Amino acid sequence: MRLNAFLARAGVASRRSADELIRERRVTVNGEAGEFNTVVGADDVVEVDGQRVEVQPLHYVLLNKPSGVVTTADDPQGRPTVVDLVSHATRVMPVGRLDVDTTGALLLTNDGELAHRLAHPSFGVPKVYDVDVVGSPSPDVLAALRSGIDLEDGRTAPAEARIVRRGTRVSRIELTIHEGRNQQVKRMCAAVGLPVEHLHRRRYAGLRLVGLDPGQWRELTPDEVASLRHTTGS
Repeated sequence: MRLNAFLARAGVASRRSADELIRERRVTVNGEAGEFNTVVGADDVVEVDGQRVEVQPLHYVLLNKPSGVVTTADDPQGRPTVVDLVSHATRVMPVGRLDVDTTGALLLTNDGELAHRLAHPSFGVPKVYDVDVVGSPSPDVLAALRSGIDLEDGRTAPAEARIVRRGTRVSRIELTIHEGRNQQVKRMCAAVGLPVEHLHRRRYAGLRLVGLDPGQWRELTPDEVASLRHTTGS
């Protein structure tokens, strides 16, 4: 197994991030600096910054993230984190990010390679949101969301948008996107004059929250993991 793949398999980093570690000469194999073409065998000793790396069993967790919890492993402000909520024997890390006030489906794993692929926009992983917006979206607004919105970091990819509930003050839109830009849904809606009052990710890469209350989590089934691998060509 190539060194970057070994590091990804061990949950240290994605292959791209592992390449950076190797480039910075922070990785050794049997005491020698690792190279991009280094192949790791069963008896080899791999260390990162002097700490031995062991290949761990891979785990995949779906969390129903509640509001007020940050999507990180550690928070300097002392707020609760998604990693705190998942009391797993293996340390799993969030794939992508949900804002502190955003709720819903969040995947955590120690499979660095799969996490990298899921987060990469080229694979177009679908993310389905229930978006409560202030106002009543017109057909033109929905058409704009579907065709793409010009944001400061470029035009968004086509999305799927439909009205779930139209209210006198707050309406609900179901919005499906295939990218993962920072605060993308909120920015898209703001750009068409619809401030977001609440945002909930109901589905991620086909994974649903059925049976999970806010703050609860479960392991993915083998079929669900296989589906994620198929989606990303892993």
